[in-house]
Amino acid sequence: MPIKRDVCRMVSVGIRISGKGLPFLVCVALTCLFANVCASESAPAAPKEITTPSGVQMILLPGGTFTMGQEGGEVDETPHAVTLSPFAIDKFEVTQQEYEQVMGSNPSKVINPKNPVEQVRWSDAVRYCNERSRREGLDPAYDLKTWSCRFEANGYRLPTEADWDYAARAGATTVYSFGDMDAELIRHAWFKTNSGGKPRPVGQRKPNPWGLYDVHGNVWEWCNDFYKVDYYAAAPAQGPKGPDAGDKKVLRGGCWNSTPDACRLAYRYNENPAYTDACFGYDIYGLRCVQSYRETLSK
Repeated sequence: MPIKRDVCRMVSVGIRISGKGLPFLVCVALTCLFANVCASESAPAAPKEITTPSGVQMILLPGGTFTMGQEGGEVDETPHAVTLSPFAIDKFEVTQQEYEQVMGSNPSKVINPKNPVEQVRWSDAVRYCNERSRREGLDPAYDLKTWSCRFEANGYRLPTEADWDYAARAGATTVYSFGDMDAELIRHAWFKTNSGGKPRPVGQRKPNPWGLYDVHGNVWEWCNDFYKVDYYAAAPAQGPKGPDAGDKKVLRGGCWNSTPDACRLAYRYNENPAYTDACFGYDIYGLRCVQSYRETLSK
């Protein structure tokens, strides 16, 4: 908060001025102490990496308040404050190997066990979440008759749009998780410029500050929310879960054939969830899972 930062700056200046009359080591110790206090006031708690019983790496994120959207962005990107409780999210996009181990098949077009699974419909992603939950003895989050999500379940689910945004930003208020410069995207994402026209193995670009890989590019990631153009303008501040109904579901993050603009943190894409087998996924759609916070996750 600005007031606290101002106080810290004044204290630091005071230490430097009075330092002439204090022993050097005392001045150093006091300066470091106040520097640490200032840093702790502005920085969120450090995320913690955990491994699930099935061997999937996840990042346990602290809860917090942040701003979704982008000032001067698209019409559906109205900036607004959101507060979330802690939750865990996959460190990597779900790979073809992980998906096949759970589902018994691999729908991907470009076959590579280490690549993100693609050609996944929203309904496929939900089925994967449920089956992954069952294999670990957890309560599945989705009712496959109504396609509704029980957020109180301890099983895996798709991130809400707010979950995804919070995790991808990792405290950033910039266009990307690493800053504002398009030129730096090549170090953090597989996208149109460097992908060679296909998805790539997960975890090869630089992670975001919270240790999540491929939040920009590689494959679009399905979110749980229905898409609505003006939803941000009326969204609740506490744990928003999207509109109650709609025709399409949200995807975030960009993909291997996206422009830099589509890889922005605030960019919102949407697609038909494809509830029937007559509909096919595209090789740009994938997923990562989240799990609502439980005490057992932090141990």
